[in-house]
Amino acid sequence: MSGLGGLNKSANGVVMGLVQLQLPVVDTPVQLAAQVQRIVQMVAKARRNQSTMDLVVFPEYSLHGLSMSTAPELMVSLDGPEVASFKNACQQNRIWGCFSIMEANPHGNPYNSGLIIDDQGEIRLYYRKLHPWVPVEPWEPGNLGIPVCEGPKGSKLSLIICHDGMFPEMAREAAYKGAEVIIRTAGYTAPIRHAWKITNQANAFQNLAYTASVCMCGSDGTFDSMGEGMFCNFDGTVLVEGGGRPDEIVTAELRPDLVREARSGWGVENNIYQLYHRGYVAVKGGAQDCPYTFMQDMAAGRYQLPWEVQVTDGTSCGFAAPTRHYRGPEPHPLVPDAMAVAEATLPKKAA
Repeated sequence: MSGLGGLNKSANGVVMGLVQLQLPVVDTPVQLAAQVQRIVQMVAKARRNQSTMDLVVFPEYSLHGLSMSTAPELMVSLDGPEVASFKNACQQNRIWGCFSIMEANPHGNPYNSGLIIDDQGEIRLYYRKLHPWVPVEPWEPGNLGIPVCEGPKGSKLSLIICHDGMFPEMAREAAYKGAEVIIRTAGYTAPIRHAWKITNQANAFQNLAYTASVCMCGSDGTFDSMGEGMFCNFDGTVLVEGGGRPDEIVTAELRPDLVREARSGWGVENNIYQLYHRGYVAVKGGAQDCPYTFMQDMAAGRYQLPWEVQVTDGTSCGFAAPTRHYRGPEPHPLVPDAMAVAEATLPKKAA
């Protein structure tokens, strides 16, 4: 199904490249500017590498490295020169791109954000990481939901970032909004290797979706990122898997039309449908209820685990204990009705 990594592209195929980018050191604005140019050069390499490629994906932390610095002079904005360079690279090379930025936040800690830019240089998807890898990461929790955009050849794309993919609810939400390809970018290091693989496969199978996932790669002198770009089929099998070679572009051809066919025609293991239509053989339409107490409690604002959690802030990793509360969702600049949808999911306060 991968068409020899996309070399033999079918009429309905979408060819993607996952860049196992060498882990950089970025401590200064000069280093940040140099890394922007390195990414731009890799966009051009992706186009030269394969003329059939539709979308090239860069890992989380590809611009900033793993320092976890929140220094204002290193933070990026959507209208800044870094994003402008990515837009130009996509337009000049006639290719879609997925990029990672640490985004300035005037109200608190920076956001860990991701962008999908089309081959005309327009931002088509803008996402803020919902689940920072606490207590290691200092980023503000995302507040724009999980957007889905139309990608090359009419495909439906979503983006989740690193630790997001450890929560089955994240991939399920992306699929529920129509995503046929769930992109997962990461900066994970080697100790997460096994969990990385099994969650990428599970996210694909449980949602009848392709997953396209890639980490940073190589060493920055302190951390060892693992690369391991991988594409999983919607039945959970691994289509293509990279290793640990920095700057390798792992490619595959995906067939979103086959995802649509499976979601429509599968009976056995059509789990995203059966979640809300369980037991439809026994009762007409299945049981259309919510039997899960964690969902009920979360929606009602009373989520409480039946055990004690000891690590509840970032002090163990050198961050000060937070004093601010979550601000809540805000309007998504690319999805005008997202605010209303987000507010509808919040628990109602008592009068």
